[in-house]
Amino acid sequence: MASHEFGIMQEAPVLGQRFDEYEPDKYHCIKVDDDVLELVAEQLCAADCYWHALDVPGKGLAYCGITLIPPASLPLMCDIIAAVPELADLYRMFTRAWKEDKYVIHYGL
Repeated sequence: MASHEFGIMQEAPVLGQRFDEYEPDKYHCIKVDDDVLELVAEQLCAADCYWHALDVPGKGLAYCGITLIPPASLPLMCDIIAAVPELADLYRMFTRAWKEDKYVIHYGL
């Protein structure tokens, strides 16, 4: 089954730094089944994010790429995913990252 992976970044990304490599172990990522994420994917498009680098702003997740989710977008994303029981682990991760003022990295399909 296709899945997405999410992890908390201990170091904030900086301008000019690109994230093009698949490194889920580096960020202790959790997997989320694509079928479940699709339930909220359209709503997540309201959140400001970055695709592969801070100089590439986007809306929502880079579904087939790498997304950098800033701490400021995590409250909105938490509100969106809170209603989906299968996303409870992701909700807890987002809440922790928000409280710690950390970015979340997303690896798409």
